[in-house]
Amino acid sequence: MTTGAPLPSTSASPTTRQVWTRTRGIVLALVLLLAGAVAIALVRSDARHGALDPRSADPYGSRAIAELLAGHGVSTRVVTTLDQARTAAGPDTTLLLAAPDLLTPGQQTALHSATAGSGGRTLLVAAGSPSVERLAPGVTADPATSFGTALSPECVLPAAVRAGAADTGGIRYTTTRLDADTCYPSRRLATLVRVPAASGNGDTVALGAPDILYNDRLDEQGNASLALQLLGSRPHLVWYLPSLSDASATGTGGQKDFLDLLPSGWLWGTLQLFIAAVLAAFWRARRLGPLVPERLPVAIRASETVEGRARLYRKADARDRAAAALRSTTRTRLAPLVGVPVAQAHAPEALLPVLSAHLHGDAQDLHPLLFGPPPGDDAALIALTDRLDALEREVRRP
Repeated sequence: MTTGAPLPSTSASPTTRQVWTRTRGIVLALVLLLAGAVAIALVRSDARHGALDPRSADPYGSRAIAELLAGHGVSTRVVTTLDQARTAAGPDTTLLLAAPDLLTPGQQTALHSATAGSGGRTLLVAAGSPSVERLAPGVTADPATSFGTALSPECVLPAAVRAGAADTGGIRYTTTRLDADTCYPSRRLATLVRVPAASGNGDTVALGAPDILYNDRLDEQGNASLALQLLGSRPHLVWYLPSLSDASATGTGGQKDFLDLLPSGWLWGTLQLFIAAVLAAFWRARRLGPLVPERLPVAIRASETVEGRARLYRKADARDRAAAALRSTTRTRLAPLVGVPVAQAHAPEALLPVLSAHLHGDAQDLHPLLFGPPPGDDAALIALTDRLDALEREVRRP
């Protein structure tokens, strides 16, 4: 027995070029996504940092009006929880609620209960519906906002008359209270409404836009005058900036869950990612079609293939599958030799009579050999293999 030269070993591991070819699409998508994120960050780099915060000197902060109020003897204190805001309400205090819509319905109801009979002033900045309906009963927010920002007072409220035109354009309000002051109308609906309290000297003011409180807008129109008069009517100003800590406040009648804390655009962002994933799947599957033969990296002998499959059968203890494969192959090879069509090679009534006549034997002896049950152990499987091999040699014998 001679041994041939060893076959050259060929690595089946992908090369660097193949890896790059397969992953360049994903890398390009990640680069584009990163570039888009950087571009958005640059565009929004001038976002409203510290908006309506009396401690912030940014364009959209409110430090300027706090300094002006301090010059007129009005102290400003920032609170960030509902309990602090409710405790601070009093006849000598103006409570400014910077973001009414961030509060839950229960928190809004609790805040109104604390301020309704306090005798002080409550200023609601850009309160939408239904927030304004709970914080200022009798006032309703209109779905359509005003077209312009600078509006004329057109009312008898002294603070508005003295201030003149101001940037109050934003949310528009209607009210059923006959004693309410409606100022700065836009298309006949007011953008500033003052509702007196049912008892005492307190009141609630709904302001349609926060522009008069911004640092970079305070020196325009009559913004500074109107802001000073609205916020300086009492010696103390409590500036309420709602925060996430409000979610743990007790007695608020309903806390925000995880979904309420997510940004408003998370749903659309998730939808975009899903669409992008579907498009990427279609893009990667663009080569769908008939199977194409591929050259193997190494040459494999037929004997090695048979041995490898036999080892798999043995490892899986699949004697039934191995016996079925051996019998099926034997029947397929024997049928043409005895004149039976290959299509009928696996039908006992078609193959066995002809095969028996060719061998001058009994068909009943051939049935368990070619169509019998699977062997019970490895020895029986080897014996079956020998008998099938002997049968085929006998049929081929001239």
